[in-house]
Amino acid sequence: MRDYQLLIFDWDGTLADSISRIVESMHRATDAFSLPRCSDDQVRGIIGLALPEAIRVLYPQMHSDADVARLRELYSVHYRALDVEPSPLFYGVEESLAAFREQGYQLAVATGKARPGLQRALAGRGWLDYFDYSRCADETASKPDPLMLHEILEQSGVSAERAIMVGDSTFDLLMAQRAGMDSVAVGYGAQPLEMLRPCKPVLEVDCFTDLAAWLAGQVPKCSVEGGVHGG
Repeated sequence: MRDYQLLIFDWDGTLADSISRIVESMHRATDAFSLPRCSDDQVRGIIGLALPEAIRVLYPQMHSDADVARLRELYSVHYRALDVEPSPLFYGVEESLAAFREQGYQLAVATGKARPGLQRALAGRGWLDYFDYSRCADETASKPDPLMLHEILEQSGVSAERAIMVGDSTFDLLMAQRAGMDSVAVGYGAQPLEMLRPCKPVLEVDCFTDLAAWLAGQVPKCSVEGGVHGG
């Protein structure tokens, strides 16, 4: 078994299959703001950033903080309307997380969501006390700044060498890299593995269950060929 104590997960696109809701919410918000729509791929490309930073990347011509705040509010309104039911978890997530808890790992979430959004998602699953630690983008610096990981490490008392970050975006993996932490790239979320490989994850998976197999010292069943790096 790998010598990790703390497993840190991104939420959207890593644990929860919420990417389509995020994309549609941004489209509806920009329509209401009379802005031209970005492409689906462009919106997927900013998932993981804090919402104000994401808006500025998509619309660099938007210089007014008030306009950014207004578009952020419109996005939140539309996302809540689509998020009446919690986004489904990806295949194997619920069972794997339960197994990780039983095996004694500490579990954490490091997300670009704001705290109300994460709390709503956790409450919808009865998971308000499920994770040992969590940090949200409205509480700290946005990814890929490593601050939220440093804060989780400080809370947990675990060193960066004994923790690993699991995510679906370059923002997740760069954040881990800057924190001196290993990372796992998942290929079913916001960004394809081809975009994540330059961040040098120690593992690439197409199924969440491959992470459990790898941590147990087994050969993952559905990882991409050549996707397991290092020891």
